Amino acid sequence: MIWEPVLAKFKELFGDEGDIRVYFAPGRVNMIGEHTDYNGGHVFPCALTIGTYGVARKRADKKLRFYSMNFENLGVLESSIENLKPEKEADWTNYPKGVIWAFGEKGMQVDTGLDLVLFGNIPNGSGLSSSASVEVLTGYILKDMFGFDVTNQDLALIGQYSENKFNGVNCGIMDQFAIAMGKAGHAIFLDTATLKYEYAPIKLENAKIVISCSNKKRGLGDSKYNERRAECESAFAQIGEVIGINSLGDLSEEQFEQYKDSIKDDVCQKRAKHAVYENERTIKAVEALKNNDVTTFGKLMNESHISLRDDYEVTGIELDTLVEEAWKIDGVIGSRMTGAGFGGCTVSIVKDDAVDTFIEKVGEAYKAKIGYAADFYVVEIGDGPSRLA
Repeated sequence: MIWEPVLAKFKELFGDEGDIRVYFAPGRVNMIGEHTDYNGGHVFPCALTIGTYGVARKRADKKLRFYSMNFENLGVLESSIENLKPEKEADWTNYPKGVIWAFGEKGMQVDTGLDLVLFGNIPNGSGLSSSASVEVLTGYILKDMFGFDVTNQDLALIGQYSENKFNGVNCGIMDQFAIAMGKAGHAIFLDTATLKYEYAPIKLENAKIVISCSNKKRGLGDSKYNERRAECESAFAQIGEVIGINSLGDLSEEQFEQYKDSIKDDVCQKRAKHAVYENERTIKAVEALKNNDVTTFGKLMNESHISLRDDYEVTGIELDTLVEEAWKIDGVIGSRMTGAGFGGCTVSIVKDDAVDTFIEKVGEAYKAKIGYAADFYVVEIGDGPSRLA
């Protein structure tokens, strides 16, 4: 079991007495619907079987002791549940501390400290939501250990709140929702404006989902993510003056074309165009999947990448290389960047008999052009968070 070395590390660091519990929260990949979640649009993510493992135990005092097997050079990081406040530190403990703080803000006080050891098999900085996975995992641990009456959907909202308010990243709801609400074999068709959702089976006959990790690290807060969000808010404010809408996600493609000139800044107009057209693509893609039309789904994935490259400008040479090389391979049904962009990963649907060729050819071309290797993961769609032991 993957978690057994994590439990062993916990006992080595913190001893084996008391009520020690083992947990898991998945990572996520978004199949289509990128940068729509903070624009009131639709998204279509799924939870993965890779994610974050946590071993935890309540303490009798106020101390927090954290250790990550992914950042062993940092050693044990200590703080306290008292006076938790957003700090611009550069270490990973801001994510669990942010969730503890957010529970308190929501009226659920964590009254004693924790010992916590984490191990994630999501590549760090990959865009597969290692941070949201840690947030949902922490929330699930607090729910289980302290008996808080919260649903998994509540955990998603608390995780988003902590990332927005504690970590200063203006993320939408998609990542935390996909992780908290994951269901094996299904993606989640989520209307981010209303949180209305449905599970849609992912039936890929003779094909696999392959994630290609660019290994270009990015920090969400340091990237242009918040800038893109501000550009969309500016576009919405201007177009909203001429047509009554609650978000860019309310607009059809036809309405956007009719009223787009009310957005005076050309860049903001391009950003809004992506938000509107990507939302429509996502709705069409889910409909195609319901009709077992994976070919159309793949074409819409390709169109999504082009829009993210040209209108939203969040791809970069690494992601563009991975996608453009993927498009050259026979047996690739669709390929696009996934996540916030500026590095991270692509997601591709690849026919079974082409997977090995895909990994070999795309890998060779990427290393030749970029100068370092990409990593490839053939992934399965998994469930949301759980207690393992």
